[in-house]
Amino acid sequence: MDSPGATYLYALATLTVTFAGFSALLLMIRQAAGAHLSPLDRFLTRTVIGHAMVLTAGALLPPLLQLYALPEAWVWKISALVFGLVYLAILATFSRRRVAVAGRPPPPLIRAFFIWLGVASLIAMIAYVLAGFAHGGAVYISVLSLNFFSLALAFIVALEVILSQPVDRK
Repeated sequence: MDSPGATYLYALATLTVTFAGFSALLLMIRQAAGAHLSPLDRFLTRTVIGHAMVLTAGALLPPLLQLYALPEAWVWKISALVFGLVYLAILATFSRRRVAVAGRPPPPLIRAFFIWLGVASLIAMIAYVLAGFAHGGAVYISVLSLNFFSLALAFIVALEVILSQPVDRK
């Protein structure tokens, strides 16, 4: 039997994989049109695909753990810790990695909605689920969804930056 929310998690996993492919495809079209991809373009593409894959793994982890017949509370606690800590580390290092590539930090909108909202939601989710409060699965899935949609917003902002760069045909 599937865990509560499994259908939603499968749909979210499908959506994140589709989003990763779509985002990479948009940048490949830019390159096919003759534009040279800058280090920032490549960084943003790797970032979007990498984040989407972590979110996909986060969506597939609870149903995977359910296959081992773990108690439901443990499924959500393990998922919250594994996904939460991994994604927390990735978000917490994003600004430093972007500065290393682009020479400047992310725009304020990205810092606010992508990084800080993501970090705060992950910390709250981990604490909530580990404390054993009711509806831990719903909180986990909500935070996973929130982080997916903040990634989508970050991609839209990044796409605007990428498409506004002059076309350097090399």
